[in-house]
Amino acid sequence: MNIIKSNTVLFLLTLLVMSCNKQTISSYTNITTPSPLQIPPLFESLILNPIIPPDNPQTEEGIFLGKKLFYDPILSADNSQACANCHNPANAFTDSNRFSEGIDGLIGTRNSMPLFNLAWNYGDRFFWDGREHGLENQAFEPVTNTIEMHTTWPEVAYKLSQDPDYPQLFEAAFGIISIDSTLVSNAIAQFERTLISSNSKFDAYLMGSGSLTTQEIDGFNIFMDESKGDCFHCHGSENNPLWTDNKFHNNGLDSNITDLGLGGISGDPSDDGKFKSPSLRNLIFTAPYMHDGRFSTIEEVINHYSHGLVNSPTIDPLMKKVNQGGVQLSTQEKASLKAFLLTLTDEEFVNNPNFSNQ
Repeated sequence: MNIIKSNTVLFLLTLLVMSCNKQTISSYTNITTPSPLQIPPLFESLILNPIIPPDNPQTEEGIFLGKKLFYDPILSADNSQACANCHNPANAFTDSNRFSEGIDGLIGTRNSMPLFNLAWNYGDRFFWDGREHGLENQAFEPVTNTIEMHTTWPEVAYKLSQDPDYPQLFEAAFGIISIDSTLVSNAIAQFERTLISSNSKFDAYLMGSGSLTTQEIDGFNIFMDESKGDCFHCHGSENNPLWTDNKFHNNGLDSNITDLGLGGISGDPSDDGKFKSPSLRNLIFTAPYMHDGRFSTIEEVINHYSHGLVNSPTIDPLMKKVNQGGVQLSTQEKASLKAFLLTLTDEEFVNNPNFSNQ
């Protein structure tokens, strides 16, 4: 009889534990609101689907949290610097300074990359040197980098957990109140995927709802002509409106390569001096240019490719006229090429209230 009673008590205790476990699990289970990317018709017709990891789908709750985190200096050690400090929406989410300054006053050696159309980064490598794979991983390093936000992820997680709002927001977005670096970066990635630029003058032209001037059309033809500008191999075309190939190239900036770029990550000397091709969208907002911000104006960039190329052991084969110093454009051709490049400006993008801290 005692054995029966003991077994009965054990059975009831087991049921009670199972019930508690179910209640605990259910208390962390949430229902999120799907928020699929608003894919522009032009992108839909010309390029592949966006890259969205199945374990981090776009949701209203995740995007809201990611945006809040993107603009919150709580991610830095002294609560003085947010992601948006180096990725300003008014500058198409880059920094107008050549090099960004970290919380300790230290300055790096690379220009801050603009952030838009990141969901279509088919190489899935981020930063100028491609050191991170996947947008979810892109936010990890700046938080801990000693010349940027200079903190630790445990410290960030602690501060967020002590905040009056964040635990509830994380639970709403991910069904869990235990905050860690993965959830922070997942939320930021969801927000960053919404940063879509697709409403330039040239976009309207491609969609049949706008027109170009004669000079702008001439500039586009120079851009596409292998014997003239020869820009399209690295920077897209009317069939690739991202205006980047998302690949890495040595574009003839230096004969003596001191910043190894991709080579410093891959360890392959043939990659030395290779950097990611940035998108040519929104150039009017994203100065200065190149990985080290050495050029202040679009004219300087055009002049580089026209007559400023220098040779090096890893020069990209696409720099076919490097021995002549470049493609040797005339003054008129340079002006036309610039006029075309400015048609890739998307005013709506930099003024979109959904992307700003409002």
